[in-house]
Amino acid sequence: MVWRAVRATGRLVLNLLLVPLGFFALLGTVVTMVLSATYLGLLLLPFAIRFNRAVASLARRNAGAWLGERVTASYRPVAGGPLARVRVVTGDPQTWRDLGFLVLHAFTGTLGGILAIGLWGALGWGLSIPIWWWAPLPEHAIYLPWALDSWARVVVTVPLFLGLVATVGFRVLPSIAEGLFRLAKAILAPRHVRLAERVTEALDAHGYELRRIERDLHDGAQARLVSIAMRLGIAERVLAADPGKAAALITEARLSTEETMTELRDIIRGMYPPILADRGLPGAVAALAGRSPVPVDVEMDDVGRLPAAVEAAAYFVIAEALTNVARHSGASGVKIRIRRTESRLEAEVADDGKGGADENGGSGLAGIRRRVSAFDGETTLTSPPGGPTTLRVELPCE
Repeated sequence: MVWRAVRATGRLVLNLLLVPLGFFALLGTVVTMVLSATYLGLLLLPFAIRFNRAVASLARRNAGAWLGERVTASYRPVAGGPLARVRVVTGDPQTWRDLGFLVLHAFTGTLGGILAIGLWGALGWGLSIPIWWWAPLPEHAIYLPWALDSWARVVVTVPLFLGLVATVGFRVLPSIAEGLFRLAKAILAPRHVRLAERVTEALDAHGYELRRIERDLHDGAQARLVSIAMRLGIAERVLAADPGKAAALITEARLSTEETMTELRDIIRGMYPPILADRGLPGAVAALAGRSPVPVDVEMDDVGRLPAAVEAAAYFVIAEALTNVARHSGASGVKIRIRRTESRLEAEVADDGKGGADENGGSGLAGIRRRVSAFDGETTLTSPPGGPTTLRVELPCE
């Protein structure tokens, strides 16, 4: 809870720092639009809009960092002569969304940032009350709704004040950040753009899986089948002249066939584990927990049967997360929580390890995010240095 409030504070303060940049971007756009009746205005307007886009892109990155997902937009390319560039930037709907956001952000960004700073400032001031009251000042009274003019009142009031500020800060700040950044996402990344990105991500994930299956077949099963065919061909040619050698080759081919069948079963299991069909997601997760070298505590609602693709995605996410815990975290325990709402499946894997998980470190986290994004789901990773690490995914399951 405290770390989430600290993260919210950092993002809200960054949001506040974007307010003056947004003001200058708006001012430059308005001025160049007024001057667009002149040749100078026509030349400057596309550059002012590009500055607008840069500020909006920073806001998208800040929102995406909090939400744990990419928040992007699609702009029409600015090219051609002065009149053509003006037509492009003024005819691009995203230009006006950016402008509208910057106007709104002047208020929401300021209020959110000031509230974040104010709450932590109030917390620091509350901690300093005993020092100020004890200091040799002309007057020892500090006024809240009542005067703190005695140590008894200080001892009673300060813990209550700190508890109230901490409760409000730790619980309200993350909610404010969530609301502001989801609003930014709704304005700066319109639904049709997000839908196009989801389709692209789904196609990328599908292509990645196809390439993985093709690679596994080519490097494993296909090579073994070629070897079997060669052995059987040689055995056929030498059968009459050397039956013993032919029998040995047939035996090798049989053993290679068994190994190939094992590889094919592994490939099929990688597409949709049979245990999901037999026991559903609860049984499959229990099996994963039982095989984990790190003790696992599973807490799961009665999720019922889900669409096969959703069950497979959740299974592979949890399997990859447990593999990461065993290889990289140094954890002594893992907690898996799975619950289902009306329209979403929520899965969380938390460990007490050393933290510092990096999606770019080859730990499989990028693959998890790619797999979840293909379902229009959400992935949130919290892994500060020193731990703990919490991976949370949400998958639509309607």
